[in-house]
Amino acid sequence: MAEKFSLKDHLFNPDSVGDLASEFASALPDFDAARFQREALSGFAERELLARMDWMADCLEGQLARDFPTMAEQLEAAMPPPLDPSLTDDDFGRFIHGLPGILAVRHGLEDHRERALDLLYEATKRFSMEFYIRPFLNRWPDETLARMNRWVEDENYHVRRLVSEGTRPKLPWAKAVTLSSDQTLPLLVRLHSDKTRYVTRSVSNHLNDIAKLQPDVVVDLLRSWDAIGDQNTKELAWMTRHSLRTLIKQGHGGALDLLGYRGDVDVAAQIKLGQDRYAIGDVLRFEVELAAKQELPVLVDYRLRFARPQGKSAEKVFKLKTGKITPGKPLSLSKNHRLKGDATTFTLHPGAHQVILQVNGVDVASAEFELT
Repeated sequence: MAEKFSLKDHLFNPDSVGDLASEFASALPDFDAARFQREALSGFAERELLARMDWMADCLEGQLARDFPTMAEQLEAAMPPPLDPSLTDDDFGRFIHGLPGILAVRHGLEDHRERALDLLYEATKRFSMEFYIRPFLNRWPDETLARMNRWVEDENYHVRRLVSEGTRPKLPWAKAVTLSSDQTLPLLVRLHSDKTRYVTRSVSNHLNDIAKLQPDVVVDLLRSWDAIGDQNTKELAWMTRHSLRTLIKQGHGGALDLLGYRGDVDVAAQIKLGQDRYAIGDVLRFEVELAAKQELPVLVDYRLRFARPQGKSAEKVFKLKTGKITPGKPLSLSKNHRLKGDATTFTLHPGAHQVILQVNGVDVASAEFELT
């Protein structure tokens, strides 16, 4: 049997730790590379990914100056060259270069704010500091946002991306920030016309986060960007779809309308299940036929309404198809959906279930089946 892939071992291992040790040994004459490698590797077995980073920072700071300004100089001296400025996307950097961020928070947050922000500015050109800027945003919101207002114009796209990614309301794995959308949206307005996909993807992910609580704000903002025309038309169309992906699943009328999917046109729909009883692990098969009296672009989703204990129910939205209905020519679709018993986001229970067909945000047909 093939060995299971381990992300923590892929990122932190003798080779990567050795690379980091060599960088510090080259920059700091008194740095003991062998000691650092020995100490770091000895503590990996019982630690998960992010805990390994904290542990490596523990091992590193034992050989650095105790005063933070000097420590920051040492950390900067050992940094590798900045990430390739000719690239425009998917250049996140190596996790081993996240340690300056950890030490900036530990030793610079309270008493050396400006020097710590300088360090994060340099470090993010090697590895994104999106996790480590957030404590500064919470502790020093005005001062940190003032920095970000300058970083929006920085020539390095990793710095510009940090402005958007570091302020995201729902950044995965990261601590929450106490900023409001009124504080962050002006930054996104300035970044939305960026020519780098790495930045515009972050802006779009940030908007998707905001849309979960303030959907109309996001729809109106995207509509205004379309009217202004500062961003390439094709890129803004991609950004709009990416920003609205949660709202599209929810069938939000304004989001669908912005993408050209009208919800005010009658659609005749039929849905036919392959059978009316399935067991957990089976493949749910169904066919759909859609018709309309006028040509209509359609975004077709389906929701599964799951049975829950004590008579409750829950739903999950799935994508089916984007297409176009032509008068006199119905649109026929089919789907095979495996009813997984070990899905990571929900658990199936026996009972009455339902498939609900949604076209341009409007429920148009449904069918029931029993899950055993």
